[in-house]
Amino acid sequence: MTSKHSPARRTLAVAAAGAAALVLAACGGGSDTSSGHGGHAAATPSTAASAAQGRHNAADVTFAKGMVPHHRQAVEMAELAATRAESPEVRKLAEDIRKAQGPEIRTLSGWLSSWGEDIPAEGGADHAAHGAEGMMSAREMARLEKSSGKAFDTAFMELMIEHHEGAVAMAEAERAGGADAAAKQLAGDIVTAQTGEISLMKKLLGQG
Repeated sequence: MTSKHSPARRTLAVAAAGAAALVLAACGGGSDTSSGHGGHAAATPSTAASAAQGRHNAADVTFAKGMVPHHRQAVEMAELAATRAESPEVRKLAEDIRKAQGPEIRTLSGWLSSWGEDIPAEGGADHAAHGAEGMMSAREMARLEKSSGKAFDTAFMELMIEHHEGAVAMAEAERAGGADAAAKQLAGDIVTAQTGEISLMKKLLGQG
């Protein structure tokens, strides 16, 4: 009798365990995607892609495509400060810019990929050819590369103020016309951070 019903009991137990595992997996999956560091890192590429579908518009794409090369150039400018800047304040500012904008480049590039859009190619002799506001020309970048000490500090801040003003204008356009909530949030963060950095640089230059 016992041996006769054991297979049935084992079958029911396996089925119940399988159902429980599915429920736990579903619950676990939901909690994993809602946690993370800073929001952007929380979602996996697949969830980020699915979440982005159907809620972005042309303004979001323009913002991301313009800001990627814009940020890349800011990082390039900031990296020069490590060996050329004389002022500790300028070196710290440059490092803050590098640390903030590197991850933002990855976030923006991820959005473009999830939207089925091309990510702007790296490189190019004339940075201004990207068409983004406030971009430095190849001549301006060469002048910055050749300077050092106080001359570098002054040139870096003057050029970065112009660069930041361009980024703020692009971010304001995204806040006004974008549809993707995450992109608009990042635009707001850029406005806040870079407006503050503009004020700091003007103060260091004796303009504020």
